[in-house]
Amino acid sequence: MSSDRYPFGEIETKWQAAWESSKQFRAVEDPRRPKFYCLEMFPYPSGRIHMGHVRVYAIGDLLARYKWMRGYNVLHPMGWDAFGLPAENAAIEHNVHPAIWTYANIDNMRAQLKKMGISYDWDRELATCDPSYYRWEQLVFIRMLERGLAYRRRSTVNWCPSCQTVLANEQVEAGRCWRCDSEVTLRDIEGWFFKITAYADELLEWCDKLPGWPERVITMQKNWIGRSEGAEFDLPIVGRPELKVRVFTTRPDTVFGMTYAVLAPEHPLVDEVVTDPDEHARVAAFRAEVARESEIERLAADRPKRGLRLAAKIVNPFNGAELPLFIADYVLMGYGTGAIMAVPGEDQRDWDFAKQHGVPIIETVKRPDGWVGEAYTGDGAKINSGFLDGLTVAEAKRKAIDWLVQHGLGVGKVNYRLRDWGISRQRYWGAPIPVLYCERCGMVAEKEENLPVVLPRDVQLSGKGGSPLAEAPGFVNATCPKCGGRARRETDTMDTFVESSWYFLRYCSPQFEGGMFERAAADYWMPVDQYIGGIEHAVLHLLYARFYTKVLRDLDLTKVDEPFTALLSQGMVIKDGAKMSKSKGNVVDPDDLIRTYGADTARLFSLFAAPPEKDLDWNDHGVEGASRFLNRVWRFVVARAEDLRAAERVARPSTDAGRAFRRTIHETIKRVTDDIEQDFHFNTAISAVMELVNALYAFDTASLDAVPSSERGPLLREAVETVLLLLGPISPHVTEELWAQLGHRQSLFKEHWPEPDRAALRRAEVTMVVQVDGKVRGRLVIDVDAPEPRVRERALADDKVKPWVGGRAVERVVVVPNRLVNIVTRS
Repeated sequence: MSSDRYPFGEIETKWQAAWESSKQFRAVEDPRRPKFYCLEMFPYPSGRIHMGHVRVYAIGDLLARYKWMRGYNVLHPMGWDAFGLPAENAAIEHNVHPAIWTYANIDNMRAQLKKMGISYDWDRELATCDPSYYRWEQLVFIRMLERGLAYRRRSTVNWCPSCQTVLANEQVEAGRCWRCDSEVTLRDIEGWFFKITAYADELLEWCDKLPGWPERVITMQKNWIGRSEGAEFDLPIVGRPELKVRVFTTRPDTVFGMTYAVLAPEHPLVDEVVTDPDEHARVAAFRAEVARESEIERLAADRPKRGLRLAAKIVNPFNGAELPLFIADYVLMGYGTGAIMAVPGEDQRDWDFAKQHGVPIIETVKRPDGWVGEAYTGDGAKINSGFLDGLTVAEAKRKAIDWLVQHGLGVGKVNYRLRDWGISRQRYWGAPIPVLYCERCGMVAEKEENLPVVLPRDVQLSGKGGSPLAEAPGFVNATCPKCGGRARRETDTMDTFVESSWYFLRYCSPQFEGGMFERAAADYWMPVDQYIGGIEHAVLHLLYARFYTKVLRDLDLTKVDEPFTALLSQGMVIKDGAKMSKSKGNVVDPDDLIRTYGADTARLFSLFAAPPEKDLDWNDHGVEGASRFLNRVWRFVVARAEDLRAAERVARPSTDAGRAFRRTIHETIKRVTDDIEQDFHFNTAISAVMELVNALYAFDTASLDAVPSSERGPLLREAVETVLLLLGPISPHVTEELWAQLGHRQSLFKEHWPEPDRAALRRAEVTMVVQVDGKVRGRLVIDVDAPEPRVRERALADDKVKPWVGGRAVERVVVVPNRLVNIVTRS
């Protein structure tokens, strides 16, 4: 075998086949060993993996292999988030069934992942579009329906009149359908929901019990749940006492500063208060304009707020003032009550709107001296606030709520930004909802023994007219499980977030046929110890998975409260200043990279180029550099393999050069271990290994005459084996091959991770900084723990220090042992 260049094609194929045939990464429950469940977010089978996949899977594989070597029993599975709209769109575009398209893509991506040498237990592979998978979430749906956690109601959705279908928010671009570019409208339809709000308090409480999660993800989850305490009360419509605007506010202390009120354009009360035909036309036009905006655009703080003043007015119940009523785009029906009392003096959005529309601004909190600004949200004494004057903000909040309750006008209320999870999709390629509608019995859940309700294959996909299932008589026409009469099946399918909300539990026993998962296996493996995935999933997927796990716990299916103990959110892969994507034409194909440089190089570069939580800027030179480094390791070991095999395994250096080199070896072990274990600083861990390889080459050359062969051989062997052990989880193929060439019969990944030798780390000498009057003027190399008088004497006698002391009197010399000498002089 060539010693000049690592033959990655031959070696990587060899070891991938060896690992697969020996089932080296097969996981089996073993109560005698500590477990480590390592999981990357499973991919959608788009047909090709990209460099974002390479990065996240390389991170997961590093951690899994590292934990194996630390003695853990590791579960590291892979599967496919296989339902979803892209497969349906592909079916429409290419006239191929979504199932055929999906499974062909799975086959291709599986082959790509195997070329990367990821340590997956492929016996646990699953696909969420398999009826043996989704039958169990249908069962849970029925259980949730029985407990009121699943329910059906009308809601407002995005509707494309051309495609005749519902669109998710992300499918609306600038108010138009992403597929046909038709203008999107809003429509009320019936749909299914999960009552995630029933768990809002617990989801929020547990945010503070997840120390292994990034702080920014926890903050995003807290903000999404959005718990706020305040008051809810009515604002009567002037001249229409039967009509009232219900508002919620977290600042009831500011009610005397209310100068207008706002309804969301979608608010049903708008149609009741607008009776003039001309005004009705203006409202309709304004609603159409707002419908083109996404929720994110409407809530953006840096854009002008748009509104329309109505003829109707409201009454402030605290002082009887008649105030204008608006509809505005910055108020959403999905938040609070869909209406707000506007207090521009203490709310910046209201301030901006008031300035645009010429509405008065009343300050109700005394500003600090020297305050220069707009809306003021801090504390202070209440002013211009009637019976609340002189109170602090907190005191005024309580008194305002008490006043509302005493007068029967309102109540104290806890509100949430979180809304129930709408799971209905008017699409084909998803899990059928197990509900029927009987002519006699009404809505009825399917019998559990009839599950799964299987998605039929014989459907026509046109992309228009709602769910294609409605046009499949063999599916729609059914028998009522309660009375045996004629019934019609539900034709909505479930949101694909449902499948990804429990797949990590199914991995614990994916072949189990007696339920969602085998309880004993889940009790052993769960929760996931390390979850890895993109920051873009910080809210919805992670929040839904947390909610679903708590539901399964309350159904007595699992004992865990939270699914993921620790979370690592990796950054994106950037090329030419933008995220890699086909639409931007800046994609680097991992297959091309593997063909040119090998999987080990691709993995090494993706881990070395940036810390995992940061974006990775693609750099062709960096890939070449990673390849050169691996070839450098290869050349050194192959060229000396025979001598290294013959050397003793235990190094006991007696020379200064030998002791210094062995200290470098064990300092590297400590650095790499700390970087992986504590901080996920994989890039600095790799840098430390590179420095050790440099030291290895230098010692090999310099030690020929300075170190006896009886000492030199064992040190070189220890250093080489340390390099391979530390580099193994990063670039497993080349290290596994070189490990075998050193004569080892057991896989590198069945070896123990090296431990730093404390004796080797001990230094005989240290370098101490010498300061004169606080400025560094020299350095001393001196025996560790040298007596203080000896340190002072050496410092004052140092040739670099003497000129700075000169003829001055030395007031004192401060010695910090093994670190610092500070000489203080008197001018």
